[in-house]
Amino acid sequence: MNIKITNETLENINAQAVIVFIVNKDFNHAWIKHKKALEAVNFKAESEEAVLLAEDGYIYVGCASLQPDELRIAAAKALKTLRQTSYKSVKIGSYIEKTKDNSMGALIEGFILGSYEFTKYKSKTEPFNLEELVISTDSYNQNTISLEELQNAKNNALIIANAANWAKEIINTAPYDYTPIQMAEDAQKLTSIDGVTCKIFDEKFLEKERMGAFLAVNRASIHPPRLIHLTYTPKEKSEKRVVFVGKGLTYDSGGLSLKPSDYMVSMKADKSGGAAAMAILKGAAELKLPFEIHAIIGATENMIGGNAYKPDDVLTAKNGKTIEVRNTDAEGRLVLADCLCYAQELKPDLLIDMATLTGACVVALGEYTTGVMGYNDKLKHELYRAAAQSGELVNNLSFNRYLKKLLKSNIADISNISSSRYGGAITAALFLDNFIEEPYKDKWLHLDIAGPAYVEKEWGYNQSGASGAGVRMNLYWLINQKGDQ
Repeated sequence: MNIKITNETLENINAQAVIVFIVNKDFNHAWIKHKKALEAVNFKAESEEAVLLAEDGYIYVGCASLQPDELRIAAAKALKTLRQTSYKSVKIGSYIEKTKDNSMGALIEGFILGSYEFTKYKSKTEPFNLEELVISTDSYNQNTISLEELQNAKNNALIIANAANWAKEIINTAPYDYTPIQMAEDAQKLTSIDGVTCKIFDEKFLEKERMGAFLAVNRASIHPPRLIHLTYTPKEKSEKRVVFVGKGLTYDSGGLSLKPSDYMVSMKADKSGGAAAMAILKGAAELKLPFEIHAIIGATENMIGGNAYKPDDVLTAKNGKTIEVRNTDAEGRLVLADCLCYAQELKPDLLIDMATLTGACVVALGEYTTGVMGYNDKLKHELYRAAAQSGELVNNLSFNRYLKKLLKSNIADISNISSSRYGGAITAALFLDNFIEEPYKDKWLHLDIAGPAYVEKEWGYNQSGASGAGVRMNLYWLINQKGDQ
């Protein structure tokens, strides 16, 4: 779908159909031409409500406000409605409430995010006929924001939304097809982008680096593990080094602490953190951001077999700490522990890990919200601001000394699970804290994306399945970092 921005009036744009948002249930806007018809079909213009008047080629969509995320939701709803039609071209006016907000970018993001479909395993798919979307900017004063600025907003939006959709494709792919080797191959393909390099390390490297926790998780899989290290280096000298660490469990059976069958379905999504880390680096490189950015992904499976690691095993991580295994389904934190140790050798200015780490986070915050943990309140507030701009939902889960004590082991330095069933998202992050060196504790954030990463129903502009959680908010955060330089 080609998206074009023009200062021609909406009436003068040649297109087969027109999209009109009805904002705050205001039916008196000049673009609304069918008030009686809308009343006849009892269209109330609620958020996420749309109606197609096919005879005149009009799609009306309810939009709760002109806030950027409401525009994303309305745009995605319009696009879903257009899938029912044979229209090849459509036009829409611009909905810009403030001269310098991200309304144009949000509108375009909504169309791109809403356009995603996962069809890899469908023997028959319905064609989507839409080829061109034209956005008119005639309705606002161009002295306050230029067409060039809007074009830049469009280009950024396309990169950000396409990065999220790229992550979705990885996450949705079945575990038989998407192994650690395949994840490494997809990472290697990103080197076609200017400034991106990639190193892939195998099990021999992990052994050499004494990554005993990572290796243990992989032990029963027929697919060898891979440590993926992507780097984006800007052309100009970077003042900041940002490292993203992603959990890349291409499948998680729970190991010998086997998951119930209902909970095993959708575990292909346990690679969401790794996919997000790769997609963030992809987006940052395409945006040409002025930072050196690394993505470290621990790619493996957690399977069962005679050589599987076991409850009661004691593992030694890269930093020399010993870990008592009390549950083999708490495996993501073991992989991340070694990857975080490796990441700190890069001496990052910012260190962010992302993982579908705990069901406890979903219990605490619901399916749609990422849990944010760490010591640095300033960093957390920066991320909250970026998340609000992106439309992703986040909430803070605070550390405390009492939960930390629940990870005590009688036979090793630390246990891989808490001795209590409560506060599991926080205790998982506190486990990771044992592998964060003192100089980096204030530079580190942990994002538990277990809720929003994969939801088996549509929500907002997200399709059933993967959402690309973490990608857009972190790209907005990086863009804000650029603005704060």
